[in-house]
Amino acid sequence: MGKFVKPDRVALVLNGRHAGKKVVVMKIYDSGTSERPYAHAFVVGIDRYPRKVTATMGKKKFERRTRVKAFAKFINYNHLMFTRYSVQLFPEDKAKTFGPDRWKNFSDRKEFKKELQTVMRERFLAAKNRWFFTKLRF
Repeated sequence: MGKFVKPDRVALVLNGRHAGKKVVVMKIYDSGTSERPYAHAFVVGIDRYPRKVTATMGKKKFERRTRVKAFAKFINYNHLMFTRYSVQLFPEDKAKTFGPDRWKNFSDRKEFKKELQTVMRERFLAAKNRWFFTKLRF
């Protein structure tokens, strides 16, 4: 069987605070690390999805309703359900700047999340990967 856990793969979070949210795998650690000795992945996902927008809404309301709140986290493979979909959120050159190295540094986290939210919002407004930006209904 081939390796199906790859970067840019979409997964669903099964346990914890972000259960039921869609995430994109950024980096995988199949053999674990010294801090986390189990197979895990660094993922980025949507904490608060954008809301429905109509043509009659004003510019201010449009801005508010199209906001995306993002999160980044290290998650155990056991708490992820991988899908067949893959989404390339970032171009090749930007993917390196949104890696786990910046997330480990506590002072950069706030700035990292802000940049992540703007990238995801731009992606949403470009109408690419609509499924990823819709709330999971179950």
